[in-house]
This record gives sequence, structure tokens and C-alpha cells, in this order.
Amino acid sequence: MKNSITILLFCIAAFGYSQKMKIQEGNFDYLPGQNEINVEFVYDDMKLLKKNIPQEQYIQEHSAELEEKSPGKGEAWKKKWAAAPELIWQPKFLELMNRYFYDDHGIAFKENVPEAKYTLIVETVWVYPGWDAGVMKQPAKVTTNLKFVETSNRNNLLAEVSSENAPGDQWGSSFSNEDRLGEGYAKTGKSFARLILKKTKSF
Repeated sequence: MKNSITILLFCIAAFGYSQKMKIQEGNFDYLPGQNEINVEFVYDDMKLLKKNIPQEQYIQEHSAELEEKSPGKGEAWKKKWAAAPELIWQPKFLELMNRYFYDDHGIAFKENVPEAKYTLIVETVWVYPGWDAGVMKQPAKVTTNLKFVETSNRNNLLAEVSSENAPGDQWGSSFSNEDRLGEGYAKTGKSFARLILKKTKSF
């Protein structure tokens, strides 16, 4: 039992500090003074697992595996997976961004605000759902590209930040892949917000 706990703590520590966030170009000097930032989430080219497979392949293989274990379970999971971005992942990201920006700086990061001057595009590049077997577990990981563009001219790229392997984990057990990934999006939002505030002197 002692060895299992030691291994568990090692896994949590190893994956808890694996996130890398880097400014590829641009800055955030245009954000202070804004009231709203439009946010769009893109999953078109998302890959999954260590095999780097397309989302369509992952859905097909995972649902078939679940269906074989228990008829109906695979189809139920597909519906849950399809709903996860809107119900879990995107709200988690926005919650953390607004926790840092709305109360202290009056900037609301929201979806479907086409009148906002600037748009943040959150492009999911790769995700790893992780797993939880009770005593042993491995956090999810989320890799994204985060781009600020001018809403009226999407070709005007103002900043681009790469975020690799944002860890998704919860205290206790979480047997839902979708929930663990949601924590990865929350970690992405938290780290991104802190990076912007650190790099922008006028905040």
C-alpha cells in the first residue's frame, strides 16, 4: 500500500509540472481598457492519445470498446463526448479567465460577442484523457494554440501563445474522461491569464 501511494504521488507531481506555455509572437498591450473579448473554440484538427489519432477515429474506437463491454454504453458515451466541449471544457476555460480579468480589470471573456473589437481563438491541438483506477491515476493533458486577432480582420494576428500538456486532475477520484479534460482547460485558462497579466505592464 505504501508503495502504491508513493507511485501515485510521483505521478501527480510529474504531470502537475509538465505544462509549457510560450509566447510565439505579439503582445497583449491592446487588452487593458476593453470591456469584452469574443472567444471562439476550435477543434477541427484535434488529435488524441499518444498515437496522435484524429478525433473521429478516437470516437469510433472508444465507443466500440465500450459497446462491446456493455451494449448501449458506447452510444451513451458518444453523446456525452459530443456535449463535453460546450458543457464542460469551454465553461471551465472561461471561468478561470474571468476569475482573473473580470473582477479586477472589468474584462469579460465570452462566446458569441461579434461586436467585441478583439477575438481570442482557442484552438485545441491535442488531448490525452488520462485515466483513474482509484489508487492509481494519470491526469489528462490538453495542448492548445491561443490566438488574439482583430475581430473585423482575422488576418491581423496580434498574439499567439502555445500551451502544451496542461494537466487535468481533481482531488479524489474522477472516472470521467470529459471531466478530467475539463480541468485541463481550466488549467490552460488559469496559466494563460497569469501570463497575460505578467507580461502587460498597464494592468
